[in-house]
Amino acid sequence: MVLYTSPFPNSFLSVLHSFSWGLIFPCYWLADRLVGSFVPTTYEKRQRADDPCYFHALCIIITTPIYLALLVASLPFALIGFLLWSPLQSARRPYIYSRLKDKNHANGATLLTEWKAAGSGKSFCFGSANVCLLPDSLARFNNVFNTQARAKEIGRRIRNGASRPQIKIYIDSPTNTSISAASFSSLVSPQAGDNRTVNAGIKRTTSMEYKGDNCGSNNGEENREDKGGSGEPHEGEENTCIVRINGEENGHMSDTETDTGNGQARASGPAEPSLEGDAEISKTPNHKQKEGDSGSLDSCSASRESLVKVRVGDGTVDQSTVNNKLLYKASIMKKTSVRKKKHTDETFDHEISAFFPANLDFLCLQEVFDKRAAEKLKEQLHHYFEYIVYDVGVYSCHGCCSFKFVNSGLLFASRYPVMDAAYHCYPNGRGMDSLASKGALFLKVQVGSTPQDQRIVGYISCTHLQAIAGDTTVRCEQLDMLQDWLSEFRKSTSSSSTANPEELVAFDVLCGDLNFDNCSSEDKLEQQHSLFTHYKDPCRAGPGEDKPWAIGTLLDPEGLYDEEVCTPDNLQKVLESEEGRKGYLVYPTSKNHSSSQKGRKASLKGNGRRIDYMLYSEEGLYLEWKVEVEEFSFITQLAGLTDHLPVAMRLVVSTGEDDP
Repeated sequence: MVLYTSPFPNSFLSVLHSFSWGLIFPCYWLADRLVGSFVPTTYEKRQRADDPCYFHALCIIITTPIYLALLVASLPFALIGFLLWSPLQSARRPYIYSRLKDKNHANGATLLTEWKAAGSGKSFCFGSANVCLLPDSLARFNNVFNTQARAKEIGRRIRNGASRPQIKIYIDSPTNTSISAASFSSLVSPQAGDNRTVNAGIKRTTSMEYKGDNCGSNNGEENREDKGGSGEPHEGEENTCIVRINGEENGHMSDTETDTGNGQARASGPAEPSLEGDAEISKTPNHKQKEGDSGSLDSCSASRESLVKVRVGDGTVDQSTVNNKLLYKASIMKKTSVRKKKHTDETFDHEISAFFPANLDFLCLQEVFDKRAAEKLKEQLHHYFEYIVYDVGVYSCHGCCSFKFVNSGLLFASRYPVMDAAYHCYPNGRGMDSLASKGALFLKVQVGSTPQDQRIVGYISCTHLQAIAGDTTVRCEQLDMLQDWLSEFRKSTSSSSTANPEELVAFDVLCGDLNFDNCSSEDKLEQQHSLFTHYKDPCRAGPGEDKPWAIGTLLDPEGLYDEEVCTPDNLQKVLESEEGRKGYLVYPTSKNHSSSQKGRKASLKGNGRRIDYMLYSEEGLYLEWKVEVEEFSFITQLAGLTDHLPVAMRLVVSTGEDDP
């Protein structure tokens, strides 16, 4: 299948389209500004409350007649442009495929080595987020604004979070239960003015030196007691350092041992100070400290999840010294050898994280409707992802039943090459949703090859369903179409037979904003849909019931700019408590309760409305391989930029073979 690298088949149509849009744009921009000036966000309201001179009101009075006059003057040109633009959409392609040509531009990403399926397995990390990049006037109805600046900042935060080195810390202590997979914030640096020390489970640690050049090695030689070997470094886990801490029952450690051959550091009992007694972490060759590394733009301080509290001997290292020598922010994934968790029946790690996962392989975004914002977002993501599919959808009356003013809002980014792509538009959209070409994007990616030159591929699907509450029938119809399109795409892109397989399927993942949750009484039909018999939801215990650790992904728009949740760290802290979730998440609705009644959610079911999904299937994969979830994350790094929580899932494909 040919991937479309331009929206039109020839340059003449592209020039004509640019000319027609140039005639439309002034009218579009003026209308957007005019409407936006009358829809303030809570952030702007708070700023204006401190303005005794009503300066903003005066500006609106002056600028509104000017905007109206210019809008009227631009209407004739916009009409001519529309008459040219609309018929051109019949020749427009359904997406644009962008591949980064200059590899030096991707300064935040590690170079991928081709997976040969020769080791015990490989992990793949998937992320999904609704980023609410609508035209500014429409975005304000969701209490977010400045779409162009938000697009750039969203892209910067995502690639900064994903390009961090990954540090895995294993705690070998029979009495240590302080580190829980539900929250990875127990082994962290204190904030300013916070004199908290490390949890009592680890009373003394040693200074640990991170050798960036050695941590990318995957030759782990020590056996781990983790389930299914999940504690072993999988093939292709780039930029990863593993730290093992052996502790006695009283929490004290013995001597520090650093295995520079396989990138593992072992820490135990009274430590001998190294590097002049200070904890120092070396900068890796493929990671540079960037603005926004701690989650927000121009941040000069590290997030509490990015720093490890280090003690040497009986004295604590001065925090300013640690901060001065910390040259990058690291992702900390804490596991215990016996996997002592709050929810002991769970087989994988789960967390609320202030960062996108390190070594993120695939990213699916929804509501990237604004084309200028999509370009800015793409430029930022290309610092980490080599392959991007954007501007997905149809316009005008082409391909759908009703007129479409904006595209589907879907965007896909990958570190692995895209082999095939297809898009389908839902023809049954209603209300405001019918003005957008909401649909599903299907992709086939190549993630490696076998020694016998068989391609190793994966399937990823991204979608956004009908949003209007009460449209249960519409969403169920869209789920039916989604399953049919998935089956058709698999058949049309498969180049192998059972008898002579030319390619091996490693994973099949479906993600997106499905606009229903698993606990609301109004969403029972969707909860019982047959899709969930073919795809597994790691957060779902059954129809109508989520697992205890799963939280909602829809934030209360009114509280987006509250000081308690306006930064990734603050939002993470709030969501880790039940009371905090009740104050800042939208909760499932029932016949007797209203989700809009903030503060009256105690009797409602679940931990918030989880409408952003990450599903995977075990059907249609290579029979000798096994797919398991290694980690699931709810991410707060986009705090203040969108009204949704991103989600991420790391899958491990186990080949059943031993390392050579």
